[in-house]
Amino acid sequence: MRLRSQWGTFPRIHGDPRGIEANLDKIKAILDMGPPPTNINEVQRLRGIIAALSQFISKSAEKGLPFFKTLRKVKNFEWTEECQRAFEDLKTYLAKLPLLVKLIPGDTLYLYISSTSEAVSSMLVREEKGNQAPIYYISKVLNGAESRYPPIEKMALALVITARKLRPYFLSYPVGVRTNTSLKLVLGKPETSGRLIKWAIELSEYDISYLPRTTIKAQALADFVSEMTETTQKEPFEEKPWLFHVDGSSTAQRSGACVVLTTPQGMTWSLQ
Repeated sequence: MRLRSQWGTFPRIHGDPRGIEANLDKIKAILDMGPPPTNINEVQRLRGIIAALSQFISKSAEKGLPFFKTLRKVKNFEWTEECQRAFEDLKTYLAKLPLLVKLIPGDTLYLYISSTSEAVSSMLVREEKGNQAPIYYISKVLNGAESRYPPIEKMALALVITARKLRPYFLSYPVGVRTNTSLKLVLGKPETSGRLIKWAIELSEYDISYLPRTTIKAQALADFVSEMTETTQKEPFEEKPWLFHVDGSSTAQRSGACVVLTTPQGMTWSLQ
């Protein structure tokens, strides 16, 4: 089933009175896979199935990253133990794939985002009577340049990617971003980065608010946040110092001094 608005099509797969369910044939195709992939073509087929199911899979890019990396080694394909563990974990997850809830007119949607050194992810949920129910999952492997973004910019990137992918949702519903980071401050005063300025302008089109985290009751969200806590700890914050220089001189007639302050971004202020 597909839902439509004046801004576009809401991407959906199968309708069910209880919610939205994934394509069972695609799930079965992975669960019934016998021997592990032995060549690039088989991994590409696996990647295609995961991409088709990605809206139902929490952090799909991170779950598939170990065996997606094999696609970079065209001449020396190797299915490692890490690949096999990731594949078995994926099958375990797919065996109990949750339903996604349907949208209700007048809802406020809530977004949880996360980032690691290699991927960004998000989970769009609906909250009802203190419970959170998943609506859609987004996940993306970072390219070379994106992987070098500061942690807070990766969080901003996750928000931007989600807004682009789920544009009909963001245009039709208010979205509350639940985060305990400084994301609101960074996007509110993005002067230090050209891409942050661009993203802030792009996001200003939507009705987005930034809210603190609340008590988590839904297991799907608890798993998402737990994974986020584990992975974000791997990327420590690097605090760069401000440089302070003082120079002075004096003669029989006069004396003077100059103070120069340099920020981590290279901006300078001088006082004489």
